[in-house]
Amino acid sequence: MLRTMVMAVQAGFAALLAGTGLACATPTDTNSPALEHFYSQPLQWKSCDNLRLDQAHAQCADVTVPLNYSAPQGETITVAISRMAATDPVRRHGVMLSNSGGPGGEGLDFMVDVGAAMTPDVRARYDLIGIDPRGVGRSSPIDCHWPRGFGLQAAGIDATSFAESVAAQADLATRCATDEGERLRYFTTRNTARDMDVIRGVLGEERVSYFGTSYGTYLGAVFTQMFPERSDRIVLDSSADPDRYGPVGMMQDMGPANEAALDRWADWTAAHEDEYHLGATRQQVREKVLELIRRSAADPIRFGDFTIDDHTLPVLLFTELDAPRKYPTLAATVGQLAEAADGKTVELAPELNSALAFILNAQPRDNSAQLAIMCGDVAAPRDPAWYWGNIEAARASQPIFGDFVNNLTSCAFWAPPAESPTRVRNSVPTLIVQSTGDTRTPYPGASAMHRDLTASRMVTLQDVPIHWIFGNYPNNCTYDVVNTYLRDGTLPATDVTCHAD
Repeated sequence: MLRTMVMAVQAGFAALLAGTGLACATPTDTNSPALEHFYSQPLQWKSCDNLRLDQAHAQCADVTVPLNYSAPQGETITVAISRMAATDPVRRHGVMLSNSGGPGGEGLDFMVDVGAAMTPDVRARYDLIGIDPRGVGRSSPIDCHWPRGFGLQAAGIDATSFAESVAAQADLATRCATDEGERLRYFTTRNTARDMDVIRGVLGEERVSYFGTSYGTYLGAVFTQMFPERSDRIVLDSSADPDRYGPVGMMQDMGPANEAALDRWADWTAAHEDEYHLGATRQQVREKVLELIRRSAADPIRFGDFTIDDHTLPVLLFTELDAPRKYPTLAATVGQLAEAADGKTVELAPELNSALAFILNAQPRDNSAQLAIMCGDVAAPRDPAWYWGNIEAARASQPIFGDFVNNLTSCAFWAPPAESPTRVRNSVPTLIVQSTGDTRTPYPGASAMHRDLTASRMVTLQDVPIHWIFGNYPNNCTYDVVNTYLRDGTLPATDVTCHAD
């Protein structure tokens, strides 16, 4: 039954891809005269119309870049940037570009948080540049008109649920191919790195420093690979493995880390059994979660204004496991789900209501840019049976998240990438910052990044389950190392291990 349903979906989608042109010329060199006018364009600085940025006295501008660097005389798009000026022009070192993650994360106000973690003498040295990368936010956004906001979903508990997911993911891919057409192929990490070099030139800098977290670490590594001579002080916080980046490997790597995080949350919740009533032991709490997933598959749970099934419930858990401060919120949510599954009416907290409105109803808008960038960067296997085999194999060791991190995405139905993935191997001096308990970019990925960037140093925050440290999780040891590097440009003599304050 599974193969019959899947083959029907594949047959319909093959017709859509049949007319997609795959030939792609080598992108024009960024030093080419064909790109000169992009690098020399004047900027019109204006108010950002963003409360956080306005309070930080930032200004914003739009940078014009080619949609396709292979044809710079063709269609153009704009990339929105913000600038918070160095607080001491006399000590100014240069500009620091940034990326907040995703892919698909908006970043205009990201440096407000990063700048707050800097010591005054470091903040004095940099113009902090926030960026909405191409296709995201205010930067010629991708709009596939998805019915749901978050493209990733769990496969579900059985073959029938998986077939539903296959059909849903094929539909998302079809919508993007139909609504965005050929331009979709140029929203990629390599083109975002090229945009960053244009921004460097427009700002009049020979080199740029950079702070990136999560996906932003991959983007930063790609930039150093493509533009090593333009790279200054580089900080990669919570790193992905550049060889595993993409819609398959990067997702699979999250499975063990999230199961471990669920154990930590279950231990905490069991210790507060008198408040949440989800079980007095880790195993009891875990079994309650599994029971809810099974029940949601058989009879989707009416949860406020939403319906939660086995495709969505693991995603809801995943979104709350990246920081221990969220444990009470997650316990309360699971408790409400249990009540709703028993037929009780529950009132959702505003934050949870907003999160579900985005995930399930694409309100205020979808994040199709996330998968568009990943699918445009790295090709994914196309045979759904391959994914189903991985899902079934993972269930024993990853009973909650195995069917989520191994599920196929819309990339299985995407046109092949216009360029090959970037192989990151260089000796640009880089500071890598990583916690051992990270659920989004697990620790082994940062270790791989460290090996691939041969001149890097790594700061390990030991036994702390947090994703994104500098600017998000205060830690004196980690912050001191980052601030020293940004102030003096000197990496630690050896790798550093930090502990929670």
